[in-house]
Amino acid sequence: MRFFCLRGMAVVAVLLLTSLTASAAPRILSVEKIWDQGEHNAFTDIVRWKGYWYCTFREADNHVGTDGNIRIIRSTDGANWESCGFLTEAGIDLRDPKLSMTPDNRLMVNMGGSVYEGDELLGRRPRVSFSSDGTTFTAPKKICAEGDWLWRVTWHDGQAWGVSYDNRIGKEDEWHLRLYVSDDGENYKIRTLLDVTGRPNETTLRFLPNGTMMALVRREAENKMAWIGTSPAPYVDWTWNETGLQTGGPNFTQAEDGTLWAGHRFYPGGAKTVLSKMTATSLEKVLEFPSGGDTSYPGFAWHEGQLWMTYYASHEGKTSIYLAKIALD
Repeated sequence: MRFFCLRGMAVVAVLLLTSLTASAAPRILSVEKIWDQGEHNAFTDIVRWKGYWYCTFREADNHVGTDGNIRIIRSTDGANWESCGFLTEAGIDLRDPKLSMTPDNRLMVNMGGSVYEGDELLGRRPRVSFSSDGTTFTAPKKICAEGDWLWRVTWHDGQAWGVSYDNRIGKEDEWHLRLYVSDDGENYKIRTLLDVTGRPNETTLRFLPNGTMMALVRREAENKMAWIGTSPAPYVDWTWNETGLQTGGPNFTQAEDGTLWAGHRFYPGGAKTVLSKMTATSLEKVLEFPSGGDTSYPGFAWHEGQLWMTYYASHEGKTSIYLAKIALD
């Protein structure tokens, strides 16, 4: 009798373990289109600030080569959205807006500012805008230097950190990454050059609990595989590892359990937006979202144990903004 009881307990244990393992698999809870009012809506980010969800993206006639404007929308529940900000600059293609909160609790929008003649890029310089109430935004202000593109800013211990890439207009074989730091989000100093080859560009920085800085870098030459770098303070000595995936619009975040999750464009079989399990040396695709064509550039925010992710895609005909809710357990 004891044998059968123990065997029954073992079966129950195995079933319970199987159930827990199945429930722990990352899964998409929902995906909703939240904006399509522009002709081309793309390059997203999302934060939760002062009781609202804020999402930002670029509105323009197409992907590149025309004047782009930055739209900011907000929602109390993530379902019903309203426009609360619109940034524009005559003759400038404002692109790739990113959201963050300053130490004095203002909403900050940093973005690229490019000048085109047709499809030819003539120059660029990053911009920044601030808001104290979520409805009034300062005019885009130039930051860094001509030729820079400070692609995303991450605040840590009262300082704004970001990586700028510069392809030295007219010399496309010389792309460089510069690690910048600022005390106010407007005035930046170079901390170091990052030794990444293969035309590196879009870079997201995050800080691990022990203070280590981690970077996820898109590359456009050589084998085009993304690189992941880590560095202890003061962030001048870096260790780099090549991943097995090519990315576009890379972003990543850390869950409470310490696991890392990256969102990015996935190329094999046609462009898709995906979520990958990330380590200091690798990316492994785990989820694919309804997407296709012109797509990617996800924004991340955590809420009540769920990961909220904005992205854009053109699989339904018009390039639109989507919000996905993800359970990672």
